[in-house]
Amino acid sequence: MELRQIKYFCMVSKLNSFTKAAEKLHISQPSITQAIRKLEQELDVQLFDRSKKKSVLTSEGQAFVIRMEKVLHEFEQAVDELKDFRNLQKGTIKVGIPPMIVSYLFPDIFSCFKNSYPGLQLLPSEETSSLEAAAKLETDELDLAIIILPEHSTTLDTLTITEEQLVLCMHPEHPLCKKQFISFDQLKDEKFILLKAGSYQHQMVINRCLHHDFMPNTIFSSNQIKTIKSLIANGSGISLLMEMVVKDDPQIAVTPLDKPIKFDIGLAWKKDKYLSNASMGFIKFLEERYKVTRKFNESSFVER
Repeated sequence: MELRQIKYFCMVSKLNSFTKAAEKLHISQPSITQAIRKLEQELDVQLFDRSKKKSVLTSEGQAFVIRMEKVLHEFEQAVDELKDFRNLQKGTIKVGIPPMIVSYLFPDIFSCFKNSYPGLQLLPSEETSSLEAAAKLETDELDLAIIILPEHSTTLDTLTITEEQLVLCMHPEHPLCKKQFISFDQLKDEKFILLKAGSYQHQMVINRCLHHDFMPNTIFSSNQIKTIKSLIANGSGISLLMEMVVKDDPQIAVTPLDKPIKFDIGLAWKKDKYLSNASMGFIKFLEERYKVTRKFNESSFVER
């Protein structure tokens, strides 16, 4: 049994005429007659009573058409749904995002994307860090991730959105806020408030401190950016956060490092993974919005 035969059968039953059905379907009458006779032979049942002027369904045909109209309707619905996916009118995208990015960069991306593609559903999954999001890309738990990009990767393709840096954050009356630039040597006696271990920022701060021969006095660690900012604002300690997180906060003084810690933030996805039309639409959206191009990395992956 072929879908073509079902389509012909349903049309003849609807119009009670082989001739009218052939005209409606833009095929020859012999073609439609032959297809339905073959269908009857396969089913070993007569579907139409041909003894009358009109093509009237037999009792078997009446029972069969009820089922086949449902099959044909479901098929047409499925085709229309696939067209919607292809035309970016339907689809879901699961995107992993660590805390700082989801709070400060993602809202603008989300609202602009929804305005451009109202039929697509963007499902943000807040991850504890860029490292966790990248790991979930590897295991196919996420379609895409907006993360601090690895410097090199053999397993991820990436799209850079913006460059960021860590800056020293402190109470406005802290003595170091008068400095134009800060060296890590000047932070040995400070109380640190950091993101939790496992994040790229935590790893980089620890590495830079060790490079200057000290381990930071970490009095508090959290992945809640608002909590960290509140503790800085009340003078509990210092921190190093992305510039975009604190640049407009009047309760926090910001000073750049003499040797900046810079990195790229962007979109990443598993290399050679099949991407849905919806995911490809999101990539294209970011390319056009930020005027950037994809990077297909070949070197070894460096964890961040």
